[in-house]
Amino acid sequence: MNDPSWHIPDPDLQPEFYADVPLKRLLAWVVDVVIVFAGAILVLPFTAFTGLFFFPLLMLALGFAYRVITITRGSATWGMRLMAIEFRTVTGSRFDSTTAFAHTGLFTLACLISPLQLLSIILIAIDKRAQGLPDRMLGTVVLNRRAGQ
Repeated sequence: MNDPSWHIPDPDLQPEFYADVPLKRLLAWVVDVVIVFAGAILVLPFTAFTGLFFFPLLMLALGFAYRVITITRGSATWGMRLMAIEFRTVTGSRFDSTTAFAHTGLFTLACLISPLQLLSIILIAIDKRAQGLPDRMLGTVVLNRRAGQ
C-alpha cells in the first residue's frame, strides 16, 4: 500500500514478516482453544456443574476474556506467542486494550456467524498480509515476531 498511514512491513519487500503466518495463526488458534477448554473445565466445579448446561456460552465468555487480556498484555494470545506471531496496528504499534477488545469482538462475531468466519479464513489464506475479516476492518496484521528482531 502506498498509504502513508500504513507503517507495517510490505509483504513484497519484507516477506519474512509474513512467512507461514496463515499456518501459525491456525496452530495458535488450536492452542488457544485447548487453553480455553481447559479453563472452562476448571471453572465447572465453581458453577456447581450447572455450567454443563451452558458450556458453549461458558467457553465463549472465557474465550473472550482470555483473548482480550492476553492480547492487551502482549499483542498476542498465548498460542500466538508460542508460534512467535503478534498483532500490529496500521501504525505498527502493539494492540492497546481498546484495539484488543474491538478485534476480539469482531473475531467472536465472525465465529458466531459461520459464513463470516469462513470468509475470514479464506482471506487469511489468500491475502498477501494474511489478514482476516477483523484485521481488514481494523487495519491490523499478524506478523512474525522474530522477523524484526
